[in-house]
Amino acid sequence: MLVLGVVVALLAAGGVFYLTREHKPRLATAEVATYLAAWERFDPAAMAAVVAGDPPGLAAAVTAMHDDLRVTRATFRAGVVDEVQATYTADLEVGGIGRLQYDGVLPLVRQKDGEKAWRIVWTPTSLHPALQPDRHFELGLVWPSRAPIVGAAGAPLHSTADVVTVGLQPGRIVDLAQVQAILTQQLGTDPLAVVDALNAPGVLPDHFVPVAQVPRDRFASIRPVLEPVPGIFFRQGSGRVSPGDDFALHLLGRVGEITAERLAELGPPYAVGDQVGLSGLEAADERQLAGAPSGEVRVVDGSGVEVAVVAQFPGTPPEPVVVTLDPRVQTAADQALAGVTQPAAIVAVDATTGDVRAVAARPLDQPFDRALDGQYPPGSSFKVVTSEALVRGGTRPDTTVSCEPSATVGGKPFKNFEDESFGPIPFRTAFAKSCNTAFVTLAEGLSDADLVAAAGRFGFGAPYDAGVGASGGEFPDPDDAADRASSAIGQGRVLASPLHMASVAAAVASGTWRPPRITGPASPIAPVVLDPATVAVLADLMREVVRTGTGTAAAIAGQDIAGKTGTAEFGNASPPATHAWFIGFRGSLAFAVLVEGGGVGGQVAAPIAARFLAAAPVA
Repeated sequence: MLVLGVVVALLAAGGVFYLTREHKPRLATAEVATYLAAWERFDPAAMAAVVAGDPPGLAAAVTAMHDDLRVTRATFRAGVVDEVQATYTADLEVGGIGRLQYDGVLPLVRQKDGEKAWRIVWTPTSLHPALQPDRHFELGLVWPSRAPIVGAAGAPLHSTADVVTVGLQPGRIVDLAQVQAILTQQLGTDPLAVVDALNAPGVLPDHFVPVAQVPRDRFASIRPVLEPVPGIFFRQGSGRVSPGDDFALHLLGRVGEITAERLAELGPPYAVGDQVGLSGLEAADERQLAGAPSGEVRVVDGSGVEVAVVAQFPGTPPEPVVVTLDPRVQTAADQALAGVTQPAAIVAVDATTGDVRAVAARPLDQPFDRALDGQYPPGSSFKVVTSEALVRGGTRPDTTVSCEPSATVGGKPFKNFEDESFGPIPFRTAFAKSCNTAFVTLAEGLSDADLVAAAGRFGFGAPYDAGVGASGGEFPDPDDAADRASSAIGQGRVLASPLHMASVAAAVASGTWRPPRITGPASPIAPVVLDPATVAVLADLMREVVRTGTGTAAAIAGQDIAGKTGTAEFGNASPPATHAWFIGFRGSLAFAVLVEGGGVGGQVAAPIAARFLAAAPVA
């Protein structure tokens, strides 16, 4: 009887336990989890599915929170869930500048028995403790002043200053031709660029279309001319200024109002209306030059009055970008290309360091920086490299060579410019007169390895980028005798950028080939020391080009200038079109000039080199 009583008692106890567990209220854990997961996606419809009733303003408040804070990521974690409320922690990435973290509460109500009994009682306070029906978030950002781009000796090249943006309102223009003429006369604006700006996608009649930016002090002198013209308007603000309107434009780049493409690329904290780098180093180093804005998350009422500050962010100070450009040399390069109507480039290098002192490219309205990124057959300017191999192999300046009107190597015919013929002449003269037939004949005495090694000593094939991703020089192994002969005169598959050909001239000037550098740390590519005796011969040969050869148009009285012309064939036309080259040096300043499709190097590129050297400081 005792045992039976115990069993009955246990069964009775078990029955009580079972009934108690069955009737204990289920907590709102699942509903809270559903709500928070939907909130992480800022999906108000999914949030409303577990909210009691149909509270007005939920969707608008959730969307406004996302947009006002410019949320890029949100994480919500449930805390304690009881029969009255659920606590949670919020962690939001806001505006691209920092994290907003806080604790919140979700009131709960049990509407009825069953699986869907629990609901969240939603009010704006459910989103943040400081919110009320008449309040919303406001994200305030303050950008620091943009850091400058700094050149050699710490000279600011691009800096921030007070500027006036000259723009157009399409719907107010009465005479487009008048607008174009005035802007060209006063600002040098390309008339076609004005048309392109007005016809850009999304431009409406009442939009302000910027076309130029000028320093405020300069604007004072041109305002009386521009202001009366219907359709021309102005905006004052801060912007980037440089020593000249065209100063190293392709390399340094422009700053302007953010475009849709740049906004998509940069993301928060950038917003419509911000000033950003649009090209060149201004764009490539945007985050370094701009820093990050400081900011705060505010709660404001319906009148915009601040109620509370719930978070603050310190921002990041900007840092200058340091480049090797010398403002005086750069200005000389830009001026030398003034009036050149064909695509052209100048690069100048300090031969003793490899630091690039000037980079100029034209036309300005094309984004392609042919000075750094273009690769072209170097033509006869490459004869500097071939001559290094020849001199190392025993050819001397007074060695007699034959300069005939034509020569055939490996079954391929070669000829001189305008079928020139000088007969038996010293090698010095063949170099100065740029005799192709003499060089292709001499190259028959060189092996492929000889030419490849010489090209390597002048940096061809070296994987440098000058700190800005620039192109260098390419010298593929020759396929046969004909290909070797073509390569010896800078044709065939030989390619080089103006930057690289400036480094070739610099190697002769200093006796060492150095990878050119514009910004960033020193290149990991090791310099190549050339044979001093060979370099002395090459320098003398290049001086002879300017004294008596094809480069006399580069001569300046009283100056010791050395150079080499190049007339490089390209394309399939008959006769073929040619690029005009001139590379050279004066003291430690080495340079390369290229005019695409310009014709004859001595007639086109050499005079540009003379203009450049006349304006550049003597090094």
